Amino acid sequence: MKSNILRVENLTKTYSNSDRILKVLNNVSFEVEEGTTCSIVGASGSGKTTLLGLCAGLDRSSSGSISLNGKKMENLDENERAKVRNQFVGFVFQNFQLIPTLTALENVMVPLELRGEKNVGDFAKELLNRVGLGDRVEHFPTQLSGGEQQRVALARAFINKPKILFADEPTGNLDAETSHKVEELIFDLNKEQGTTLVLVTHDPELAQRTQKIVRLKGGEVLAEN
Repeated sequence: MKSNILRVENLTKTYSNSDRILKVLNNVSFEVEEGTTCSIVGASGSGKTTLLGLCAGLDRSSSGSISLNGKKMENLDENERAKVRNQFVGFVFQNFQLIPTLTALENVMVPLELRGEKNVGDFAKELLNRVGLGDRVEHFPTQLSGGEQQRVALARAFINKPKILFADEPTGNLDAETSHKVEELIFDLNKEQGTTLVLVTHDPELAQRTQKIVRLKGGEVLAEN
C-alpha cells in the first residue's frame, strides 16, 4: 500500500489589509499518494495557486496542517522548510522563472549547486538532451522561445530527482502545440523518475490526464475524484 506523500488537513489561509480580512482558502483537506498524479482545478480566484504554494512550503497557512513527505510544515522554520524544498520538491511555474544572466545549462544546475554538490554539469546536460535542448545549453533565456524556456525549467525541476513536483499552470503561457509537447515531457519525466505530480491547471483535458482531481470553488473543496 502506498503512503501519502502530501496530506492537507483543514487548511485555511486569510490575508488582512487595513479594515478587511480576505479568506482565500477555507478548511481545505485532501491527500495525495506517493507516485500518483493530481490536478487542482477551479475558476480564477478560487485559491489554486495559493494552495499549491502552501503545499510546497513557499508560504505559511493561517491554520490547519500540511504534511509533506512526512514533515509537518507548520512546525518548521524558514531554513528547515527551504531544506525540505531543496531535498524533496521540484517546481514548474507558468512564467518559467529562469535566471536571465545564466545559460540554460547553468539554470538547470542551480538546485544541485545550492545543495553544495559538485560536477553536476553532465547530469544537467543529460536532462537538457532529454527535453530536446541538447544544442541550446549555452543559450540565455532571452535567446529561447517560451516553449524552450519551459523545457529548461522542466529540466531544472527534475535535476534534484524530486519526490514531488508542483506545477502551476505549466502550459498557461504556451500555444496549443507547444503546450502538448511540454505536457508529454512532464508526464514522461514524472513516470521515469517515479515522482508524484501535483499541478494547477485551467485546462480540463490536462486535468483529466491525472489520477485525481481536486476541484476548488471560493477557496473550498467542491469535489474530489
